[in-house]
Amino acid sequence: MVATHLPPGITLGRRRAITAGLLLGMSLGALEATVVGTAMPTVIATLGGLAHYSWVFSAYLLTSTASVPIWGRLSDLYGRRRMYLLGIAVFLVGSTLSGAANSMTTLIAARAFQGLGAGAIIPLSMTIIGELYTLAERARTQATFSGVWGVASVAGPLVGGYITDALSWRWVFYLNLPFGFLAVAVIMLAYPPTQRTQSVRVDWLGAFLLFAGISALLIALGVDTGATVWVFALAVALLAAFVVVEQRVPEPILPLDLLKSPVISRNLIVVFLVGMALFGAIAFIPLFVQVVMGATATEAGQVLTPLFLGWVIMSITAARLTVKVGYRRLAITGSVLMIIGFVGLTLVGADSPRSMVLVAGLFIGSGMGLSMLSLLLAVQHGVDRAHLGIATSLSQFSRSVGAAVGVAAMGALMARQLTGVSMPGGAEAMAASGAALTGTARLQFAAALHYVFMAGTALACASLAATLFLPHVDFSPRSAVTVSE
Repeated sequence: MVATHLPPGITLGRRRAITAGLLLGMSLGALEATVVGTAMPTVIATLGGLAHYSWVFSAYLLTSTASVPIWGRLSDLYGRRRMYLLGIAVFLVGSTLSGAANSMTTLIAARAFQGLGAGAIIPLSMTIIGELYTLAERARTQATFSGVWGVASVAGPLVGGYITDALSWRWVFYLNLPFGFLAVAVIMLAYPPTQRTQSVRVDWLGAFLLFAGISALLIALGVDTGATVWVFALAVALLAAFVVVEQRVPEPILPLDLLKSPVISRNLIVVFLVGMALFGAIAFIPLFVQVVMGATATEAGQVLTPLFLGWVIMSITAARLTVKVGYRRLAITGSVLMIIGFVGLTLVGADSPRSMVLVAGLFIGSGMGLSMLSLLLAVQHGVDRAHLGIATSLSQFSRSVGAAVGVAAMGALMARQLTGVSMPGGAEAMAASGAALTGTARLQFAAALHYVFMAGTALACASLAATLFLPHVDFSPRSAVTVSE
């Protein structure tokens, strides 16, 4: 029986209450990532602005991704409780502004503000769990959080559709308020504030350069205009300036020495590659099922259910096995499962049964579940408490950037394969509308997505190669990083 670890000032009852509050916040973050898509057709009918449709999603993803490492570092400096509550507050203000938006421009701006808060919710939840629980306890608890994330991701489109039909699209955002306030109340009452006796100096210049540089990079990856090169050049310049600043300030927002640790740097590379492959699959599998196989929009969304279920089940499995067999074996096995899944997708043709896609998605999600949780536990175990927040946030950040790069690269590959191909309304319009194709156009689109799935296979193979270089981490109790408040 594993001994229970409780930091000073936190009883067992308080810890359970904190965990419940964090789970509620995690549910909000996971739902918000998927629930909006179902409501968007109604939003367009109300506000107009079809040309800016994608920015409702992009603005949220942009700010939530770019702000992750900043939230993590600020939590190291100011305390988890304060930063988590601030993140929830920003998220709720953004939700209110989104629900009250009267134009597409104000909705996009509100979503960007909402994303700033979302950048704190998930990584800081994982960080707080890393402090409140021992390694053995933490593995099981992290698995629970992964399960909640998976279930919320699957339920998001269904919830969004029901709320939009029964109430209004605005309640997709307003519904965050009561649950968000409940999470805030639980955390405020159960989680004691951190007492700090030393003054804190924040590297705000470094934080600005990091946020601006990552934002410019994500914008460059997501646009398809002649300005792409200039935006990418701006991103490189900002990130280069960030590196220079971080080497000179006494309290950097991102301690670069942390990246010299093999446990951190090599894990982040694997997480980046897995994120590229996984989210490329999430983006293009429904498109294939709908446009090539002729499924409805609802059926195309449901085809990802096995992927998310595999993610949840294998996260629970990884929680039980990481300490026993080591994280490297699980990461290697996860990459192998992802390779099998992507190879399965490359074998799917225009006339293949949909069950082939379902099975392939199950393998991909299972590989993701094994890899991600074991890698996160290794990162948290490999740093001291002073850097727990930034280390945990970097893992989430690496996966998010990998997702953005993967979707952009696979989208560019698909567009390249469709260059010169005659599509009703153009290839871009077909991909955006999700309308089913027929005849030669259907086969050509299937061939283009075949190359996308081949790219996913290559990325999964690259992640497998990277896992072979992961360093050993001793998970024995005597080597555990001390967890204290």
